[in-house]
Amino acid sequence: MKAALLNEYKKFQWIDREIGDPKAGEVQIKVSFASICGTDMHIFNGDFHPRTPVPFIPGHEMAGTVEMTGTGVTGYAIGDKVAIDPLIWCGECQACKAHHYPACTSLQLIGIDLDGGFCEYINVNHNMLFKAPDQVPEEHLALTEIYGIGFHACNRAGVIPGDSLAIWGAGRVGQVILQAARTITDAPIYMVDLLDKRLRIATDAYDDVIPLNALEDPVEAIKEHTGGNGTDIAFEAVGHPHLPDRTLNPVRGAIQSIRGGGRVCVLGLTDDPAPVVFKELIWKEASIVASRVSHGEYPTIIDQFGKGALKPEVLITSILPGEQVQEAFEKLEKDPENYLKILLQFRD
Repeated sequence: MKAALLNEYKKFQWIDREIGDPKAGEVQIKVSFASICGTDMHIFNGDFHPRTPVPFIPGHEMAGTVEMTGTGVTGYAIGDKVAIDPLIWCGECQACKAHHYPACTSLQLIGIDLDGGFCEYINVNHNMLFKAPDQVPEEHLALTEIYGIGFHACNRAGVIPGDSLAIWGAGRVGQVILQAARTITDAPIYMVDLLDKRLRIATDAYDDVIPLNALEDPVEAIKEHTGGNGTDIAFEAVGHPHLPDRTLNPVRGAIQSIRGGGRVCVLGLTDDPAPVVFKELIWKEASIVASRVSHGEYPTIIDQFGKGALKPEVLITSILPGEQVQEAFEKLEKDPENYLKILLQFRD
């Protein structure tokens, strides 16, 4: 099979690699599409070293069709359309024993901790597969993993009908939080970002989305729109903020933008400290939670795909053949304002 091997950081090779038959309990998937996400960009640049030593094959957002099943696997037929959940938890730590798998102390992901889906075929455990109906395009199904992040964040934050939201960050994760939230609440959603193009993606996709530039006192704008109260929930989905001087850090901004008794959900992964004045949280008797990856949301997402309730097409900027993987990563690195999601196509 053909595969995109990250041979050294910042350099892919399009190679031939053998793939064996699936082992007992495994299914071989013919990968149709794989999506490049922000984590992949960090892997590409070596930011995850030594967790992701090269050479290896990235790719943890993918979808395809069943090619072959190993012994003991039932319920799958050749040609079934599937999304792949890349999570592998230990099952032994206290979090796993409490069925809180995203908090597993040794959580691993296909495409990060071991070879992933930037290839024509992959063997995975059958428990990692979720079937999809024929009407769901495979390029949309390849985005199930990132939608899982958005739906899981909404679950962690406890979004209910009628909740108003502020989403700090209109990149990939902010956009899927918005789309997940819109399956639950039709109340106003405030999107905060430095890039007007990303804000327009959100406002063009949905009604009652209010775009706010991060440089123009978004907290004050939210307070004005809400009669001085703030939103029910705020999400921080920025991660590595590139902030001009005197710009409010998004974590602190999220805290300032909620109402009394409101909730903040933090998703952004950064090694940098965030300046938080806990008095601002305590004074509101508010709560703050974290959200990581997903936890059983795949069936809901695939159901929403089937109903046409989500808008994956607005996330996809470009689709390139797998052999152009180096070009795809360079486009995302050099022009992030104009590229949200690039999919790699591996099917004929």
